[in-house]
Amino acid sequence: MSLNLILPLVIIVAMFWFMSRQQKKQREQQQNMQKSLQKGSKVVTIGGLHAVVDSVDNAVKTVDLDAEGVILTYELSAIRSISNPVDTEKPTVADITPADKVEETSEKITDNAEKPADDK
Repeated sequence: MSLNLILPLVIIVAMFWFMSRQQKKQREQQQNMQKSLQKGSKVVTIGGLHAVVDSVDNAVKTVDLDAEGVILTYELSAIRSISNPVDTEKPTVADITPADKVEETSEKITDNAEKPADDK
């Protein structure tokens, strides 16, 4: 076989190998993302729906999403991206502390007699 036939063949095989390797990495990343889904995570679906995870069923591979009070069921593969879980704890009165006292630096005019008269 001549070099003119072998070189293009090697290049084509190398391209297929790199493409399959990249697809394998993307598939593993998608599976890891799906495994990390938990209740309260903010997600975006492949259709552009922004919602919060209500429940995950790994046996059936579905997820229930809460989109402003509407519960929708999606396949796990329909999740495009995941944000951090929502902080469901509401602040209590003990957590809220008053701000430090702010000093006022502006002058206050309390009496109209102190204002200069306008001569028009």
